[in-house]
Amino acid sequence: MTEALNINVTKAERSKLRDLNLENLPFGKYFSDHMLEADYENGEWKNVEIKPYQPLVLEPSLSALHYGQAIFEGIKAYKDDEGNAFIFRPYDNFKRFNLSAERMNMPILPEEIFIDGMRQLIELDKNWIPGKKDHSLYIRPFMFATDTMLGVKPSDTYKFLIILSPTGPYYSAPMKIAVEEKYTRAAPGGVGFSKNAGNYGGSMLAATEAKKHGYDQVLWTDAFEHKWLQEVGMMNVFFMINNIVITPSLEEGTILEGVTRQSAITGLKEMGYIVEERRISIDELIAAHKNGTFQEVFGTGTAATIAYIKELKYKDYIMDFDVSTWKTAPELKHWLTGIREGEIEDKFGWMYKI
Repeated sequence: MTEALNINVTKAERSKLRDLNLENLPFGKYFSDHMLEADYENGEWKNVEIKPYQPLVLEPSLSALHYGQAIFEGIKAYKDDEGNAFIFRPYDNFKRFNLSAERMNMPILPEEIFIDGMRQLIELDKNWIPGKKDHSLYIRPFMFATDTMLGVKPSDTYKFLIILSPTGPYYSAPMKIAVEEKYTRAAPGGVGFSKNAGNYGGSMLAATEAKKHGYDQVLWTDAFEHKWLQEVGMMNVFFMINNIVITPSLEEGTILEGVTRQSAITGLKEMGYIVEERRISIDELIAAHKNGTFQEVFGTGTAATIAYIKELKYKDYIMDFDVSTWKTAPELKHWLTGIREGEIEDKFGWMYKI
């Protein structure tokens, strides 16, 4: 547990909740009454405050706008049946946030600002956590460079913020995915393992081109041979072949170490499955599909938790799946949702109580 941080709090005069219907919430469109803000100057974090959600005043020469020093995290908070509020695995996100900061040559954020600042912010805006099933409060911590001069060098100043967004169920239909052979998301020695803004900006063209051909997203492949599988869209990916669940290894530094990925691996092992973290090629998938042992494929991420994939396309070869017959991915999604919403015992200590 972190020590309580003394944060200056300015409360909003009027809550926007009065004007918002929490029944039908699109993802990431509405934001709560308050936000946390802190500044990094002269080698230290200062000016930590919680204040009403509001626009930022930024100069055109802002370093982040020109050189891309910007990182973020995605976390969720939930309410149980008794109205208690919990954050799902925030310490794992805190650890990853600072790994991203190190890779992007940005300052490390102290635990008390990230964890206790988040706790105090959510405690203030606790009413923004929807109490309904499959609803949550999405938490977005982020940091960006704030020097106001041009020149390719690490910034000397930074700003850290946390904003909150209530969200409803992420009922995305099973996806159609095209295996990407032209564009590259990440290469060894690059920034693929970090959650930086550029990774997402650089992925959009491939996804847009896939959508023109009727596909929802792409399955990324390696930069050299375009055959070794990495992530699906912005999610980690799992393949079930002959009752063994395989997910690409993190060893090359090209894949984000997803918190939902970690949770899924734990859950699958709890369910009795063998889970392998290793290199896997598109050739292995096609061979398994042809011999009838390729059973399920799904993505994992904060927003959707588990996202089913009903079709994979590689060149002219189509791999179709009847998701209505699946057992593993639905059981895993039920297990993870149950822990998050307090219906299944949290024996791993994942839920951080507000």
